[in-house]
Amino acid sequence: MEKDNTKRTERLQIMLTEEETRALDDWRFKLRMPSRSAAVRELLRRGLSAEGFFDQANGSEHSGDFGIFDPRRHDDDDKTAS
Repeated sequence: MEKDNTKRTERLQIMLTEEETRALDDWRFKLRMPSRSAAVRELLRRGLSAEGFFDQANGSEHSGDFGIFDPRRHDDDDKTAS
């Protein structure tokens, strides 16, 4: 787990179920994370890294460059549907 010295400028508010909160807290306490926020940031970083998006999320590309919607693919679908 790396210490991130980057200034945090964005606030993200999420709602969790009781089960998600319990799982987050269990994981956080097991790893001795200092806060829920730190735990969520670490899980987000791990998830993005596992999917190959962490470098892109660091600003090397725009979010539209790696989104789930590919306009070229959508155009091809329209052509085959007719």
